[in-house]
Amino acid sequence: MTVTDYRTEFSGRTALVTGAASGIGRAVADRLAAGGASVVLADYQETAAAKAADEIAGTGAQAAAIRMDVTDPASAEAAVAFATGTFGALHLAVNNAGIGGVSAQSGAYPLDEWRRVVDTNLSGVFYSMRYELPAILEAGGGAIVNMASILGTNGFAGSAAYVAAKHGVVGLTKTAALEYAARNVRINAVGPGFIDTPLLHASEDIDVGALVDLHPAGRLGTAADVAELTVFLLSERASFVHGSYHLVDGAYAAR
Repeated sequence: MTVTDYRTEFSGRTALVTGAASGIGRAVADRLAAGGASVVLADYQETAAAKAADEIAGTGAQAAAIRMDVTDPASAEAAVAFATGTFGALHLAVNNAGIGGVSAQSGAYPLDEWRRVVDTNLSGVFYSMRYELPAILEAGGGAIVNMASILGTNGFAGSAAYVAAKHGVVGLTKTAALEYAARNVRINAVGPGFIDTPLLHASEDIDVGALVDLHPAGRLGTAADVAELTVFLLSERASFVHGSYHLVDGAYAAR
């Protein structure tokens, strides 16, 4: 049996993580760097991303940051160009950037909010992959993980835009996986339950205690919980995993 050295399993690989300044994205970036990857932290919050990259570099890993607006295709293209220009190639990507959105019934959902949430959470994943995929192919192959949600398979009252976008991410992931499986690029999605991150606590509409009760495991997830599954899917340990949607949800969907 081959024993994986988790400190070096991503050596010689470059990874781009969107929404990497905090929360799940930061945990993924930390874990990839700990595995030997050169990591580009891309985030709309440029200062926070730069600080996170400096902290990772302080551990002896290779890290750099760039401001990225995932709703802008040109920004997505620039982030990929930055990754290849800084570290020579792109092998791995985690499309994690996302926002929540207001709570409103579908028949009264604000149109501008619908566009904002869908542009970020769905179109942003497409724009990112649009430029990541050619770069990964040029590098000889690799893997992508798209961050969906438990709400990529469940509904949630008051969250029409978020739920629709995350269902879309799952469909986009499966389609791209079919297109690239024979070309040495694996594409999968992760569906976190409710995770204890700054994004969760940013909403005044959220009752954290009530959310805990929705998870039979009796707690919210952590960013590290999601990062471990994400990094597994990026690794060669998941070499035959293509086009799958993996829940990390404390049995939320098993109810």
